[in-house]
Amino acid sequence: MPPNRRKGGVVLGIIGGSVSVVLVIVILIVLITMRSESGFPDAKFALTLPEALVDGRFQLAQDLSDSEGQRIEDEAGAEYVKITDSVVGKYDLGGDESRGVLLLSGMYGRFKDTVVPRENMLKGAGEGEGVTVAIGPRVFTQSGSPTVSCEVLKQDKSGTTLIYPVCAWADENTAAAVAPITSKTASQDPSGPDLRFYAKLTLQVRSEAVKPIG
Repeated sequence: MPPNRRKGGVVLGIIGGSVSVVLVIVILIVLITMRSESGFPDAKFALTLPEALVDGRFQLAQDLSDSEGQRIEDEAGAEYVKITDSVVGKYDLGGDESRGVLLLSGMYGRFKDTVVPRENMLKGAGEGEGVTVAIGPRVFTQSGSPTVSCEVLKQDKSGTTLIYPVCAWADENTAAAVAPITSKTASQDPSGPDLRFYAKLTLQVRSEAVKPIG
């Protein structure tokens, strides 16, 4: 069957607003870090934008790192964090954005704190234009992996209400938020998204996007 264009339009309608949300997230990553040089870990890993994510289900459609990431770094001021680079990418589900998108936004470098960045990324996501927090942050832990925090957001845009989860992780070298938005889930009840599932999805994204330096 051809894709449902009505639902596809809903997904497309949120992309612009969601990109703005993830840009706010990146700004907050910068602002929560310390000025002092002491205590920063070594830089061992980088955050990348692979050509595909989640076992190839999402294909990279737009690399916004140069157009959006660098502007954010310039505005925020490098003295607040040891930034190596920022990453902003939009992925299409099955190469078809009418079916859904996945937004990956973050940066890599040297981070003193892994709790505050994660919390502030979700706080920033909930402060986007037309966005309210439908389900507050829940914390998920998995042995051997960074803690992941997830929330459910409701966004009113062009007379349409959209529901989608946002999850975030932070470790000593990388911090990022993942926002999957699909035609199936965008119109569901706020209690619908299984945040534990999306926390695991976020860790999978991390495993595919974080690469050793050198």
